[in-house]
Amino acid sequence: MAEGGGIGGSKASLDAATIIGIVIAFALVIAAIVLGGSPDSFINPPSILIVIGGTIGVTTACFSLGEMLRSGKLIMKTVLYRKQDPSTIAVQTIRIAEVARKQGVLQLQNVLDNIKREQFFHKGLALIVDGTPADEVENMMIGELEAMASRHQKGANILHKAAEFAPAMGLIGTLIGLVQMLGNLDDPSTIGPSMAVALLTTFYGAVLSNMVLVPLASKLERNSEEEILINQLYILATASIGRQENPRRLEMMLNSILPPQRRVQYFD
Repeated sequence: MAEGGGIGGSKASLDAATIIGIVIAFALVIAAIVLGGSPDSFINPPSILIVIGGTIGVTTACFSLGEMLRSGKLIMKTVLYRKQDPSTIAVQTIRIAEVARKQGVLQLQNVLDNIKREQFFHKGLALIVDGTPADEVENMMIGELEAMASRHQKGANILHKAAEFAPAMGLIGTLIGLVQMLGNLDDPSTIGPSMAVALLTTFYGAVLSNMVLVPLASKLERNSEEEILINQLYILATASIGRQENPRRLEMMLNSILPPQRRVQYFD
């Protein structure tokens, strides 16, 4: 990285894999419904209210209101995600380490303005420039990383819990529909609507769980793992820079946590 260059990936953008995957799944289900010739029969507001409203309500009962509200921001990371390449970041941190090694840590003041987007790395590097001991900065960054991982896991847990409840709410709706149907067998006009509620709530519950909640939970966990890896690179780089270690040693440490296919060879 040039002394005045930036670091990290582009701005957050729509995650194509998440959008395309869910859209294709829904498109196939809708196509099957339309080709069956009776799409109107798959629309039932009471069933939707039972499944969606019930799932949200029961999931909220398992967590606090604050956790539910905060999870919304985390869940958005499954759709709006800033892609970052660990190999590129590793090379850029080595270049910064070279600047610190050759010109001194204080020269990194010129770099700080260009890494503001990477708040985690910027905060750690700013502490090093201010003279904070490397071990102390490393411990603070590790603590912050652990707290971030915990928040991400809690968001994924909320999605997984909601995915468990959605089919159950569908089953409850099915039982409601069957009770209504059996209680009005003498009135044939009520059998159809009651049976629709009975069947559609199970359908809605399965769709919400398996086509929305479970994929989003899995993507959130995957994105969290990648963000944790990036931040681990930043921790190693910050501590190494603070200790004024040889950048070659930093390269070896970074490669020790990078996947084999993403390892870098900066020095010949």
